[in-house]
Formats: sequence, structure tokens, C-alpha cells
Amino acid sequence: MRTPNTQPLVALIVVGALTVGACDFDVTDPNSPSPIGPNATQAQVEAAALGLLVALRTDYPNWVQKSSIMGREGYRLDTADPRFTTELLTGPLDPSNNAFGGGQWQPEYRTIASGYAILNVIGSAQIPDEQKDAVRGFVRTIQAVAFLNVLDAHTEDSIPVDVNRTVGQSLAPFVSNDSAYRYVVGLLDSARTSLASATSFPFDPGPGFAAFNTPSAFLKFNRALVARVRAYQASLGALLPGIYPASWTPCLACWDSVLTALSASFLDPTAPLDLGAYNAFSTGNLDAPNTLSQDPASAVNLAHPMIKDSAELQAAPNNTLRDKRFLAKVTDRKSPTAMAPDTLPLACLKSALSWTRYPSPNSPIPIIRNEELFLLRAEANWFGATGSKVQAINDLNFIRSTSGGLVASAVTTASSDAAFVGALLHERLYSLLYEGGHRWIDMRRYGRLNVNDVKIDRPTGCPASKIPKDTVFSSLPVNIFEVQARQ
Repeated sequence: MRTPNTQPLVALIVVGALTVGACDFDVTDPNSPSPIGPNATQAQVEAAALGLLVALRTDYPNWVQKSSIMGREGYRLDTADPRFTTELLTGPLDPSNNAFGGGQWQPEYRTIASGYAILNVIGSAQIPDEQKDAVRGFVRTIQAVAFLNVLDAHTEDSIPVDVNRTVGQSLAPFVSNDSAYRYVVGLLDSARTSLASATSFPFDPGPGFAAFNTPSAFLKFNRALVARVRAYQASLGALLPGIYPASWTPCLACWDSVLTALSASFLDPTAPLDLGAYNAFSTGNLDAPNTLSQDPASAVNLAHPMIKDSAELQAAPNNTLRDKRFLAKVTDRKSPTAMAPDTLPLACLKSALSWTRYPSPNSPIPIIRNEELFLLRAEANWFGATGSKVQAINDLNFIRSTSGGLVASAVTTASSDAAFVGALLHERLYSLLYEGGHRWIDMRRYGRLNVNDVKIDRPTGCPASKIPKDTVFSSLPVNIFEVQARQ
């Protein structure tokens, strides 16, 4: 992977990103922005920076849907495309198709490349130096999100990170996932330094970052991302043999780094749990809708029956109702006047539960929310050397009560680590349901992504449709075009 950073190709990257949608970012002509290059004007910097957000969001609906299927959060029972019930559940994963096995690669690296197009010329831009630092911090943070998305989807292979290269240079080498996680943290820390030196952005980052539209506020988003990455680094030590190379060493000290990062993040018990950073979508002119939005009565994107079966009942007096998080994100697949749900069957799978997590084409997709930060703090407090198991349990119960309407957890300070992890994964399932692969990632990083812990609906396959037995994938393959470029 190399980054094209000659001026004509940079223009193509930025124009291509911006034509996806304006996202109400108030760019004068998002389809024809001026190329970003030396001596860029404030307007050119703005167009390029906002184009970076448009590029970032492009792959999110695909990722949410695909990862929900592999993590058994849901199905897509679509007669028009059987790959959702075959390839993603039985394999083999096709590395040439971004919508399936080859995904979470090209769009993410295009986002990263667009970021370097900005970083390579921002020093000569016609804006104050402190705003140049603001742009650097913004871009590196968004690049880190894109790199993390690649890592989330690819565990059995290394990935390239040194991709700021011209067309004439050799391709960036692959590095181990361990090194890649460290690179992402370094990118976020470099962004922190730049953001700390800035007082304002030369642009409005748009509705998805309404709570983080100054460098100091954006830095809190940056630290929240560090907390997530550090938790991933620490918990990957629980992986079963064969998912990572034998050389992988878990970062046990990272648990305390999670707590440090969270102390500088936007974690706030008095703020809404939905406070956070989002990928914005819209049906407005020149914009892109959230394609996960659907009519519940005719939905083909469906929640797995396990999601309802495992949802706890709320505390009294609402103890006939299921977890508020389930009720907010899932509904029966039926019209408003129907008396019973309409079960949709396909290929020996069936569900009568429609996703309502994104009720409108204008619904944003979260990048990270306040609710996740409490669960990260609970995790780090339980396992960290400087942590408090009492605080870990308090955070679990805060989320159970505030978000789920549930009674307190049965976990105590005397509980085993396995019992705590089970309780944590339950809360993370319902709090982060259908938001971006969290279930798949969480089960994997705690060594529970296997046929014993993940629901297998077709253990002997589906003979009527000539489909072999289901399997559980822990990783997507490296995109075939990346492989071919190195041959």
C-alpha cells in the first residue's frame, strides 16, 4: 500500500471523497473543491478536512452489517444475494469483494491516504500556525480511526502502516498487529501534541462532531480512542492459540493506560450516554443516507433470535419488559396493524426481529460514545494494577440501571475473572448492539469466538440449499488486490 501524494492524484482523492456527500458541512461546492496542495487557502483546507470525514464514513454501514453477521448479532436474509447467508457464515471468504471477505481495506486506506494528502502540505497553508496544528491533530486522529477499523477486521495477518509513500516508492511493508496497535497509539499521541498547541479549527467538523468542534474538546475524543485501543491491546492476551502469532505479548500495563486515557476523555456520568462522535448521514442534496435504515415491516436486516432470548427483564415496576437497550434497537418484524410478527425464513435461518437502531436514513452511526467509556473503565478497573474492582462493579451497574433499566449485577469483588468477563460482555452486547462489530471483536479478544460460545444455527449445514455447516471466522483475509500488488 502506498499513498499517492503528487498533486493531480491528491485532487482525485479529495474530489472522490467529497462527491460521496456534503453531509451539511457547508462546503460551497463539495463536488468540485479546489485541489489541496502547497499554499492551500483556508477554504481548500476545509474542503480537504471535511472530505476526510466523508471518506471515513463510507465503509461504516457495510462494516456494521457484516460484523453483526459474523458475530451472530444478526442476519441479512436477502433472496437477491445469498452471500450473506453463505459466505459470511460458512465461507470461504472472498478476498476480492469489499462487501464481503475483502472488505475493511480499500476504503480505510483511501481515508488514510487522504489524510496524508493534507499533512504533506499543511505546513505551507495560508492559515495561522496554531490552526495548522489543529488540522494535524484532527487528521491524525481520523487516520487512527481508519487504521483501527482495519485492525478490527484483520487479526490473522499483519497490515501495512508506513503508507505515506509516493507512487515511485516501494510498497509499505506489512508489520505485525502488535506493532500496528502501537503505531495507532503513536498516531493518537502525536495528534494530542498538535491539538494541545491549537485553539481553533479552520473549519466546522460537522454534525457528527458537534460536541468536539474545538481542539480541546476534540482531544477528549482522541483520548477516548486511546482508551479503546489500549483495552484491545491488554485483553488480546486472552486469545486462544492460533489467532495471533506465538510472538504476540499482551500489554498488561495497558489496563492502567486505559484509566489514564479515560481521565482525559469525555467520560461523564452527568452527560447523556449517547454523547459521542458519529458518522453523519443525510438524505439532503449531494449527501449520502444511512443504508442501514429500513422499514421494520419488510426488513431483511434482522436481529438474531438470541438477542431477544438473552435480554433480561427490567427491574420493578417494569419487570414484564425486556432490557431498555433491546427495546430501543429491535422490534417485531410486522406492520403496525398486524397482530403477530412476520417471521422471515431463508436458507435454514429465520428471524422475526427487525433492527431499529437506525430508524431514519439521517441516523448517524457511532464512532465512540459515553456509554462505551463506562464499560471500558469497568474493564480496566477490574484488571488494572491500579484499578478498583468496586469501581468496576459500580460502572457495570450504572450502565445496567441507566441504560438497561436492570437490577444490579450478581458480580462481586470475589467473583472470578471469567464471571466478570461474562457480565462485561453481556453489557457490551446490549449497550453497543449493531454499532460496529463490537460483539465480534469482544468475543474474539476474550477467546470466546468459538463454536462453544457463539450460537451456531446450522451445525450440519442446510441440505435443502446445499449449504455446508456454519463456521466462526475470527478475521477477514487481506484484500486480494493488496496481495497481487506485492507479487
